[in-house]
Amino acid sequence: MGRINGVLLVLVCCLWSIAAHAHPGGHEHDAAPEMLRIWHNQATGRTVTGAFSHVRKDTVYVQGKLGLTAIPLSQLAPSDKRFAQGISARIHQLNASLLAEVTESQQASISAKRPAAAVAFEAFAPKVKTRWDERYLYVESDGLPDHPMMVGITSWQQQVPMPQSYTGANAWRIPLKPVPAANPLSAKTHFFRGAIALAANGIPIFNALNNRGADSFLIGELDEFGGHCGRADDYHYHIAPVGLQKTVGPDRPIGYALDGYPLYGLLEPGGKPVGKLDTFNGHETTALGYHYHSTNIYPYLNGGFHGEVTELDGQVDPQPRAQSVRPDTPPLRGAKITDFARTKPGAYSLTYTIQGLTCKINYRLEADGSYTFDYINPEGKAVTINYPTRQRGGGQGGGRGGPGGGGQAVPEIIPAKPGDFQLTSSVVVNGGSLPVDYTCDGSSSSPPVAWKSAPAGTKAFAVIMHHYPPGETEEPHVYWVIYNIPVATKTIPLNDRAIGERGVNTVNRRAQYAPPCSQGPGKKWYILTVYALSDEVKPDSSASRGVTRDALLVAMKGKVLATSVLNVSYERKLQNP
Repeated sequence: MGRINGVLLVLVCCLWSIAAHAHPGGHEHDAAPEMLRIWHNQATGRTVTGAFSHVRKDTVYVQGKLGLTAIPLSQLAPSDKRFAQGISARIHQLNASLLAEVTESQQASISAKRPAAAVAFEAFAPKVKTRWDERYLYVESDGLPDHPMMVGITSWQQQVPMPQSYTGANAWRIPLKPVPAANPLSAKTHFFRGAIALAANGIPIFNALNNRGADSFLIGELDEFGGHCGRADDYHYHIAPVGLQKTVGPDRPIGYALDGYPLYGLLEPGGKPVGKLDTFNGHETTALGYHYHSTNIYPYLNGGFHGEVTELDGQVDPQPRAQSVRPDTPPLRGAKITDFARTKPGAYSLTYTIQGLTCKINYRLEADGSYTFDYINPEGKAVTINYPTRQRGGGQGGGRGGPGGGGQAVPEIIPAKPGDFQLTSSVVVNGGSLPVDYTCDGSSSSPPVAWKSAPAGTKAFAVIMHHYPPGETEEPHVYWVIYNIPVATKTIPLNDRAIGERGVNTVNRRAQYAPPCSQGPGKKWYILTVYALSDEVKPDSSASRGVTRDALLVAMKGKVLATSVLNVSYERKLQNP
């Protein structure tokens, strides 16, 4: 406030000085005669004696004995007009100069308070934004890097990069005062889900080992920059993105582990070789304190956490949630991604080859926030599906396959719109609790389900019920698989065993309904999905004793016209000892 008062004082003094020298001698008057001037209004023929006050909207204001008098500049005598415009221009010039000085002073103050961890991320501003409080640096991004993506992947689960809303309460957070852990945790045995670090370009970095414990780099899951997409269509790295060093500079970290310690590139700042590293790819130096390094061999980045973190359901908690608009898809064996491009703002194209044939996935953001996907086969024929935007649930957690993974986070409960393809049940509503009769604690009956408003061109239906267990595995438990349901069918009655063809569950490997039998405390979520298909399917059953969910998903590829989901939960009652 003192600085602003100083600016006003200087402006007042300047105004008096300008007026005095512009009109030497002045006229006789009561106070401050050197400030007075006779102003001539050519339009009215009148004159006004007074001091210049200010110019606003092509009008000069003159301070006289009776107050302010407004005179349009266009009506002033030429000499008076030049005088008023000259003073106004000088004041604006002084004002701009002084305010710029204030702004520079304020910016210097802000920079002095900026945490050191923010510097690396600011190399990617304004795409990556930072803010902070006393405990954390918060990093916001859209989850998409500027470098090319996806090309070179040979082990692909049919995910594509989509923007993520890592903003606001869903931003990444980095501890500003990392604390060494009393019991450091290794990424060889922990953290197979979610991110363990954040790159300077705002892209999460996952464990080098995937959710099955395999080295993602060695088995061909990663693109040329060390990244790929999770089941939430979220792009992330599995090895250190050392290419970012060119942008952040040779002396800056390329990211930060989620325990707050920096992750540097292949060399020390200044280009010096890296000394001996511990099992987590870290060490301590006088200049930098403890920090991690990137390497060209496993673990590639921080191989665990030297600092304190909280582990929940196999991941660092809390961390942001990724969100996709479409269901996750199974691996496409034998496919190789050969090209990925942003064709225009909000539109993308991915090209892949399989068995010598070329296919494409084109997708784009629509004006209503939905995404339209064109799945194009080798003949150039497209199956087009529009996926409405899903509303993000509250709190920290994880969308399936994205940062945070899925586990037992509450699923997105999306109310159907009138006319939508919709799956329902007479015994449970979407988001409701499955009655005990349809679980192993009851009669183990298969629930009745029904659907309506199938899209034009539907020739058959399929139904799948599955569940994602928490813990170290992401392989789903499958309870019900039915396919080639006749198009005239609109319901599957209670305990039906005749409609359609049956696939095998993962509980007892039989071609029948397996009732949920949740293990451990807490509410578990189960997902029933109905698929409207453009034709009947012929799933491969050679690899098992029957048709599995994965085999059915592969067979339905390119034939799914619409889907509808019914999310239900079940919580076992604890037995009294």
